[in-house]
Amino acid sequence: MTSAAVRPLHDRPPVTTSSVPPVVRLPKGRVAHERAVEALLDSYRRIPAGAGVRLAKRTSNLFRPRAQAAGPGLDVAALDGVVSIDTAPRTADVQGMCTYENLVAATLPKGLVPLVVPQLRTITLGGAVTGLGIESTSFRNGLPHESVLELDVVTGAGDLVTATPHGEHADLFRGFPNSYGTLGYSVRLRIELEEVAPFVETRNVRFASLDELEAAIGAVVRDGAWDGERVDFLDGVVFSATESYLVLGTWAHDVPSLSDYTGQEIYYRSLRDRGRDALTVHDYLWRWDVDWFWCSKAFGAQHPALRKVWPASRRRSDVYYRMVGLENRYGVAARIDAWRGKPARERVVQDVEVPVSRTADFLRWFLDHVPMTPVWLCPLRVRDHGGPLGDVPDGAQPWSLYPLRAGETYVNIGFWGTVPIEAGRADGDVNRAVEAAVSGFDGHKSLYSDAYYDETDFWARYGGDAYRPLKERYDPAGRLLDLYAKAVGRR
Repeated sequence: MTSAAVRPLHDRPPVTTSSVPPVVRLPKGRVAHERAVEALLDSYRRIPAGAGVRLAKRTSNLFRPRAQAAGPGLDVAALDGVVSIDTAPRTADVQGMCTYENLVAATLPKGLVPLVVPQLRTITLGGAVTGLGIESTSFRNGLPHESVLELDVVTGAGDLVTATPHGEHADLFRGFPNSYGTLGYSVRLRIELEEVAPFVETRNVRFASLDELEAAIGAVVRDGAWDGERVDFLDGVVFSATESYLVLGTWAHDVPSLSDYTGQEIYYRSLRDRGRDALTVHDYLWRWDVDWFWCSKAFGAQHPALRKVWPASRRRSDVYYRMVGLENRYGVAARIDAWRGKPARERVVQDVEVPVSRTADFLRWFLDHVPMTPVWLCPLRVRDHGGPLGDVPDGAQPWSLYPLRAGETYVNIGFWGTVPIEAGRADGDVNRAVEAAVSGFDGHKSLYSDAYYDETDFWARYGGDAYRPLKERYDPAGRLLDLYAKAVGRR
């Protein structure tokens, strides 16, 4: 079927893997990078001894309120690009503040992409490694930090060290993921890349029960295929207990037609309408960013009349994030709701991971207790062979601060929105209930958003025994916040 959003290839300009944004940042080169690192170290040295250290940056993909930082921050403005790309071994040296948008813009013309490209354009490589990231290749490639071969870190002590899987700083290499900048800041990361095809062809497979959905996830991860067709990308959406979809993507060199979700059409809605679909690799990578999954609806960006006048260049996650920041600061919508007699609302913005065998049960609990849909699903596995750590035995937890076990399939479940604060309830109660349920289903959650754990429970869940010696070695004076103070204390 042909529509405004699905057009035959002959009606469109030629599409190749170099179909990228008009502004492409070319690799900076080693000399420019070394100068930027020296400027960062100089910035550190200018902060008075004993004073706290933080980054001075304008953007963030953290989703929790934080106390206003005082004093000067480290200047990282020049650490936002690609240093070099080596096509033979398929690796890239990338600065820590480089966004995935700019990273992909540099690698895609060479027919390469990172092994995992998180779904939002302005997530930085350093942020995805220290704070974790995920996407639809994670069922075969793990998380972004699992394709890092080495990284240079400016530690809390002000030292520049290179961490590798088996070198002098192997403890930092394994402990850096999920440390959220509390041990140091990455300034250069060498990462693996993989080859791409020009297009991604998808099948949107519907399931009428959560148990069938769970079983299908396990089968696709185990076999790397579904119904006889290879699967290179795997994620999904739950609309209700009786309507969910897995999106099964495959690299393709030739497709009959292409869809375009950067205009009036909205990607997540298409899952209900199209059994098969195809996108350029560039548009596939950023398919969720245009409407911030489905969260743009809260700003009116999905209303047909407003969408026509809302510039396509401003339909992107960082714009919506800034709008949320303005609401957090000024509370305009909250005041309007109060004036209209509506209850205050609690923000429930979380990504949690549960073993695949508990996915249906958790989703049933969630749909009964937190009536918020749609819900995103993204299966993942630790890279237990072929990655920088080599062969990892089943049951091992190779990354010190995040409890993922090798040999286990997990499902990341993402839900982002607000719920009314019911009479007799306090702000935060729903999030606390989610934390308790996740633990009850043998899962854990990401720390980019609100967390309510008490300190003992927190350290038991997030590698306190491994974290303390890392903190002592790499930030002995405590110039960086510790992980609990940052994630739960909102500092």
